[in-house]
Amino acid sequence: MKIKSLINLFFPEVCVACKDYLSDNETFLCTNCRHQLPTTNFHVNNDNFVKNVFYGRAKLEAATALLRFEKKGMVQHLLHQLKYGNNEDISRFFGDWLGEELKLSNQYNDIDLVIPVPLHSKKLKKRGYNQVTQFGQKIAKALNTSFSEDLLIKITNTETSQASKSRLERWQLDNETFSVTQLDTLNNKHILLVDDIITTGNTLEACILELNKAHNIKISIAAMAIA
Repeated sequence: MKIKSLINLFFPEVCVACKDYLSDNETFLCTNCRHQLPTTNFHVNNDNFVKNVFYGRAKLEAATALLRFEKKGMVQHLLHQLKYGNNEDISRFFGDWLGEELKLSNQYNDIDLVIPVPLHSKKLKKRGYNQVTQFGQKIAKALNTSFSEDLLIKITNTETSQASKSRLERWQLDNETFSVTQLDTLNNKHILLVDDIITTGNTLEACILELNKAHNIKISIAAMAIA
């Protein structure tokens, strides 16, 4: 009997989405749930939907999101577990998945550095982790490039969760400020900025505007989901 089969006999693993038992060849999500996830394939079919969110707001080399966010859907359930359920495995899972796809795309083969959208220090201390960190680390590993979460920091603290707000309310509430700690290190670099979900795009736009203070910088973005 395989070791995994023996372990599952006494400590069965369950699908993080539907809670059914996983088979020996399944990890984290069962095959049925994974096939139900609404993938975008933006980075495969060269769809510019994500870039269009930032049209006239920020220049991007490439942009993608792995999944479509649907209210009360599976993606919302997974992201809620990631952010509030202390389940960082979700971040790693999505990072491995998207990383394997991005390394097949010519648009992402010259990335010099992967940077996650940062949390404010107070929110980071309260949660204990940045939900995007391991997502970015896995993508950086797949692209055989560097990762840093110290170069971009968040100065303002958005205490109120915006998950239940309407799109207009999120536009009105967004007032986030970021800062680059070592601007010269970003000169002449192609940066991949990663986040969990794109809603209004305001957070990413604020990050991009700050990163653009570096000389001759190129920026692409990748997110777990887009609303």
